[in-house]
Amino acid sequence: MNLHQRSDTLTECDREAIHHIAAVQSFGGLIAIDDGGCLAHASANIAALLGLAAVPATGTAVGQIIAPEALATLHQALAHLDGADMIERRFGLDLTGRGQLFDCAVHKTGGLAIIEFEPHARNDFADHVSMIVPVIAQLEQAATVSALCDTAARLVRQMTGYDRVMIYRFHPDESGEVIAEDRDESLEPFKGLRYPAADIPQQARELFRRNRFRVIADMDSEAVPIIPAIGPENTPLDLSMSMLRSHSKMHLAYMRNMGVGASLAIAIVRHDRLWGMISCHHRAARLPPYSLRTVAELLSQTFSLMLDRLLVAQAEALRERARQLDDRLLLQLAGGVTLADSLPMIEELMRGTIAHDGISLFVDGEYRASGEAPDDAEFRAIAPLLASTLGGATHATTRLADQIADAGSFAHCAAGALVLPLSRGTRDSLVLWRRPLDRVVTWAGDPAKAAAAPGELLQPRASFAAWTETVRGHSAEWSAEECEIAARLRRTLIEVILRMSEDLTRERARAAEQQDLLIAELNHRVRNILGLIRALVAQSQAEALSVPGFAAIIGGRIAALAAAHDNITAKKWGPASLVRLIEAELAPYGGADRARFRLTGEDVLITPEAYTILALVIHELATNSAKYGSLSARAGTVDVTLARSAFGDLALRWREAGGPPVTAPTRHGFGSTIITRTIPHDLQGEADVRYRLAGVEAEFLVPARYLALPEAGARRITAPPPEPLRDPSTLPAEHPARVLVVEDSIIIALDTEQNLRRLGVADVRLESSVTGALAVIADDPPDFAIIDFNLGGESSEPIADALRAAGVRFVLATGYAESAGSFERLGAVAVLRKPYGMTEIERLLPRA
Repeated sequence: MNLHQRSDTLTECDREAIHHIAAVQSFGGLIAIDDGGCLAHASANIAALLGLAAVPATGTAVGQIIAPEALATLHQALAHLDGADMIERRFGLDLTGRGQLFDCAVHKTGGLAIIEFEPHARNDFADHVSMIVPVIAQLEQAATVSALCDTAARLVRQMTGYDRVMIYRFHPDESGEVIAEDRDESLEPFKGLRYPAADIPQQARELFRRNRFRVIADMDSEAVPIIPAIGPENTPLDLSMSMLRSHSKMHLAYMRNMGVGASLAIAIVRHDRLWGMISCHHRAARLPPYSLRTVAELLSQTFSLMLDRLLVAQAEALRERARQLDDRLLLQLAGGVTLADSLPMIEELMRGTIAHDGISLFVDGEYRASGEAPDDAEFRAIAPLLASTLGGATHATTRLADQIADAGSFAHCAAGALVLPLSRGTRDSLVLWRRPLDRVVTWAGDPAKAAAAPGELLQPRASFAAWTETVRGHSAEWSAEECEIAARLRRTLIEVILRMSEDLTRERARAAEQQDLLIAELNHRVRNILGLIRALVAQSQAEALSVPGFAAIIGGRIAALAAAHDNITAKKWGPASLVRLIEAELAPYGGADRARFRLTGEDVLITPEAYTILALVIHELATNSAKYGSLSARAGTVDVTLARSAFGDLALRWREAGGPPVTAPTRHGFGSTIITRTIPHDLQGEADVRYRLAGVEAEFLVPARYLALPEAGARRITAPPPEPLRDPSTLPAEHPARVLVVEDSIIIALDTEQNLRRLGVADVRLESSVTGALAVIADDPPDFAIIDFNLGGESSEPIADALRAAGVRFVLATGYAESAGSFERLGAVAVLRKPYGMTEIERLLPRA
């Protein structure tokens, strides 16, 4: 709330062109150089500073003023200016070649290069630079905004030696408040004082946003004119980014009235807006060396970063509070109770989140209120104006009567309002009310004296003693955090209203349409999968020498497809990790030595349409290696390398070594066809397989269109995959003797029974229902169990509970790839992904 709204938004003081002041302070000099390297402007004191006989005439080559080595350094600095409002600094330059050192700042404006310089603090420069690390370290220890501001004020005063250092924070009405201060004990405190917005004119605020550092060395020093004041095109020199720019007489008079002889100000900018100011005052003239001022400026930049970190953390905490409030509201309102009847519950949930004295709810012509709030007639008088006058968004005010005159009839009990419109074009709304209270605002002097009559120059206040103002008829202000919580609450309530209105019917229609689309897409994908499996079955027949061999071949290929499908569905049918796929296929063949195969290169994400293709290719490479290649020998190894080509394609390289001698096959089966032809045919990529005597070598190229950007934190893969499982052909002694299989599909149940018996389990009991399984467990508990999680119309959770109670270990079989967390909650030792075969079952039996 602005306690002193101005009738004119732009005062005479605001119109003063302070960046065209055509003068600099006397502690330094300025040279402006045109594109031809000639002098365009110069401050009248450069002759005295540089030891010249006279101020060089306009058009003089800059090489006649500045020594060649220093000029080369300055040209290099100018070349580094790669954006607007950029400044480059160089310290300790010998500008004239006579041993006198200067600190320089260069920038560009209006086609001119500006060089500003002042004497170098040779003896103190190293000390100033060494301050940077310890200063930043102290700022980083602050855990709150208040502590950060107090620390910054103390550090700046310790570094610069000013009598007073203040941290301002600007309010939404642009008035400033001193929120931290470090001062000489003989000075009166300014902390807590407010300064009117007019104390810093608008154009000065804009300059601070661009050029964040400002110093006045001596309020009583005469300004040094710039020669010539006006350029060749009748334009003044723009001093917006100047460090030496002189000041308006208005500002000097203002500072003298405060008893200030020198000042330094550093803007605190957050999200490209002025958040506040670090302001330093000294009773006498004072100029810290340029290197020390640069350290102070670096401190301010670090301060801004720390401030932003703390404010972001506060905002995150606020969003979490608002989210929790939303969740609780939705949970409470989900029962179908009307919104109007839910007012007591809403008020209870709001209590402790947004402080208020009363609440009003107006929905579908029905009014409910609680606490300090207008009655039915009073609210209905203002309801039509809430949306039209205040707009359709959340609106906060400390005095609603200022916007809606009829609200004055109840302003004695409910003055401030936080209005949440709940629908467009209607009067539905939720309003939080606050009582009026008398507030005392402490200003630095009478704020009324910060305004000027139209057309008159603003005169600075002569007194800055604490001046209190009592504000009546207004409530306490609504904070930005409270307004944000209210905005989130509004969205939640609108969602509830939509759910309870005719819009819900339209939402259901859209949901039905979306469901039809999903069913059609599912049907399409299922048909594709069934077609692929049918082709795999048909093409694999010729490779099998027996029925068990055929089952193993087709089972392995379908398992590869299932693993690939799990990976891409886990990513919401999005790109998935290729490394994860390779590790999963190679894991069963690792043997006792984890270094039998190595993955090198950077992981890459493969799109779903290519992922299943690569799954089949890698599966065939791995199984062929296990049958005939390097993985069939104990000392054999496989190296897989991933790399990106210059065109962004993926190059996958497969190298086998240490296995039996390799000869090219005399006939190509379906597995070899998958390896050599699927990537060129389906993906328009490349495949090259070579049968070297030392081992198979294969190279594949997957086009870039099937690759996705890597996930955050993608790493280069150098480590071997997880610990491999034991050879399935050997039966471990710890296999269970009796296993219970609970599965409602007889085909899957019989296949599981057959695989268990092949693995040496003598007693396998099949059940298809919760009742049957519980009876088996109660009568004669098994040693181990495999349970289908979803038994048709019933859940297997009671079976899991009974097994846990009996001390029987079990696994849960499921086709849902994303539910591992809930299965672990049931006490399962592992999850068995469908479809599964003998290899997958054998991996799990040691856990029994």
